Amino acid sequence: MDDLESDFNLKVVLTSFKKCLNEQGEVLLEHYLTGWRGLVRFLNSLGVMFSFISKDVVAKLQIMERLRSGPRRDHYSSLQSMVAYEVGNQLVDLQCRSSHPDSGCRTVLRLHRALRWLQLFLESLRTSPEDARTSTLCTDSYNASLAAYHPWIVRRAVTVAFCTLPTRKVFLETMNVGPPEQAVEMLGEALPFIQHVYDISQKLYEEHALLDLP
Repeated sequence: MDDLESDFNLKVVLTSFKKCLNEQGEVLLEHYLTGWRGLVRFLNSLGVMFSFISKDVVAKLQIMERLRSGPRRDHYSSLQSMVAYEVGNQLVDLQCRSSHPDSGCRTVLRLHRALRWLQLFLESLRTSPEDARTSTLCTDSYNASLAAYHPWIVRRAVTVAFCTLPTRKVFLETMNVGPPEQAVEMLGEALPFIQHVYDISQKLYEEHALLDLP
């Protein structure tokens, strides 16, 4: 995996999610994971309070890289081929996490849920006024997505961490694509691609009753 400690650059994420879908509407895991590696850099830019989130994401990315380089790698070229393979061969724990705790389906589901939070936060960052409180934006996005999957003590810790977030202007400058106005413009270009990938993944998981994997 490439260096996840380097600075976040929104262009990398935009390019990756643009490449994520092929002509058949399949989510290509190579570009999906590359896009996520870019988003890890964004998480790292939020400060040390967010390290527990980024470390969990990195662990998930490492699981997926092992699957994609392993003896069954041909089945892990796209999200669709992975789901078909793992579901068809009963390689997914549907009721409790036991025989296949690190299945690709479960691992990507955790990334999928986190992607929704980041997507909502970045969209609110893009559309909010200059004086908007980023802590409020991030909390609202979290409550509308990831919070439902976390116990109370984690929700509390996360909410406290959000209070340390920098201003909207500083956030937009960390995108490393120019002045804040340019970052807002590029977010407007990138987020529809992320949304499209999210929607296709959500539908696929829903069709196979995989949205509540333990």
